[in-house]
Amino acid sequence: MHALVEELVRSGALKTPRLIEAMKAVDRRFFVRADMVDLSYLDDALPIGEGQTISQPSTVAFMLELLSPEPGNKVLDVGSGSGWQSCLLAHAVGEKGKVVAVELIPKLKEFGERNAKIYHFTNVRFIAADASKGFPEEAPFDRIIAAAAGDTVPEAWKRELAIGGRMVLPVGGSVFVLVKKGADEFETVEYPGFAFVPLVTRRTLKR
Repeated sequence: MHALVEELVRSGALKTPRLIEAMKAVDRRFFVRADMVDLSYLDDALPIGEGQTISQPSTVAFMLELLSPEPGNKVLDVGSGSGWQSCLLAHAVGEKGKVVAVELIPKLKEFGERNAKIYHFTNVRFIAADASKGFPEEAPFDRIIAAAAGDTVPEAWKRELAIGGRMVLPVGGSVFVLVKKGADEFETVEYPGFAFVPLVTRRTLKR
């Protein structure tokens, strides 16, 4: 795992000491399928079932650098999947922070929660639910991140983002969007050139 992290640092994808430490501490091999453990340290997305993937490490590093989680933050992780990103966030925000890891597909929620148990984090909560329209019971959030693509930035997430907060999500299948919330307005920056699986909602799951 350390060789992968060092490569991410060399490439410039990973820069922040706190995130470098999290990447070294939370080993990706515990979050992939048993038949793909040998591929854990490749910089590739890998299938985890139900049409979903564990994102490639360089993409996760890029997203986390944009998100810039800080100790004590409360984070909404939408589409938690394998649980790897949720645990990276739990490490980054520390014991005084909290990660709300929401996954609509029950089998994947169980997969991610089971994977995460090896680290005994007390600051991450895995929930089987549809957060595409927000998660008001835990709002507001200092940070919001999603690993799958929708067509737009959900208005509910913008409402649930705390003032001074940051949100990172893919939009339209190929663009990362960073949203910063000020007291009176939102600042949005786009980063094109990526590819993502679609965001699963209750509506799409029933098709």
